[in-house]
Amino acid sequence: MGVAGTLEYFSDLLRNVKKGKKKKQMQTVALKVRMDCEGCERKMKSVLSGVKGAKSVDVDLKQQKVTVTGYVEPKKVLKAAQSTKKKVEMWPYVPYTSVAHPYVSQAYDKKAPPNHVRAVPVTATSSETTMDDNYTNMFSDENPDACSIM
Repeated sequence: MGVAGTLEYFSDLLRNVKKGKKKKQMQTVALKVRMDCEGCERKMKSVLSGVKGAKSVDVDLKQQKVTVTGYVEPKKVLKAAQSTKKKVEMWPYVPYTSVAHPYVSQAYDKKAPPNHVRAVPVTATSSETTMDDNYTNMFSDENPDACSIM
């Protein structure tokens, strides 16, 4: 490393301590962007490459997905993408294996990429009501007053 490298390391360390700044964490921000052609793809790539701290920008036209990696803030990336006048939202899909109930009506989306569903809160699960429970008991084999048609 040498003396020059060691001095540079310590000077950078002291400079960061004086300012009191924390270094931003490396993040990956995924966006769903409505893109039609390669021109839209190039425009998104050039705009998002200009975001401060962006190291790489990957655009997947088929999935309508843009991934920005670097020392960036998700809100700033979203705002920069919205400046292109395209329909932009944070990437709403997760692998269906990571969701407890992937076929709940709020989670299932025909436009989702293969093996993905929409990310929904845990409270969006289906639950039985007392009315459903009454119908279940009405046709139960354990109920002596149940319907004998079955």
